[in-house]
Amino acid sequence: MVIESIPQWPSIVLAVVIFGDAVMSIKPPQFIQKCLDGVNFPRDWWWALVYIKIVAAIGLIAGLFVAGVGIAANVGVIAYFLAAVYAHIKAKFLKSEFWINCLGMLALSIATLLLTVLL
Repeated sequence: MVIESIPQWPSIVLAVVIFGDAVMSIKPPQFIQKCLDGVNFPRDWWWALVYIKIVAAIGLIAGLFVAGVGIAANVGVIAYFLAAVYAHIKAKFLKSEFWINCLGMLALSIATLLLTVLL
């Protein structure tokens, strides 16, 4: 059974937000730098996060046309933010960046999946 990304609007919203996050991560503003430094993520690898987010946004949009791809991309985004939550907890970096950015994006990703699968 292949699940389609219907309704489409939650996937579109998540794709736009993830893509915007990727664009901001090219030259990270202070709050993103503080977050990445806070979890001890090596600066030499910050570029990888940009690519991961762009691929995720492309997958979410592709899922509007190819059944199953959007759901897979959405699950990947959830896994990405679960890894970010783990990194924050492990580094004991539980400041506002964790609560607003990390958990906020995880909540948006989970809500997108639930809206897509349950509606």
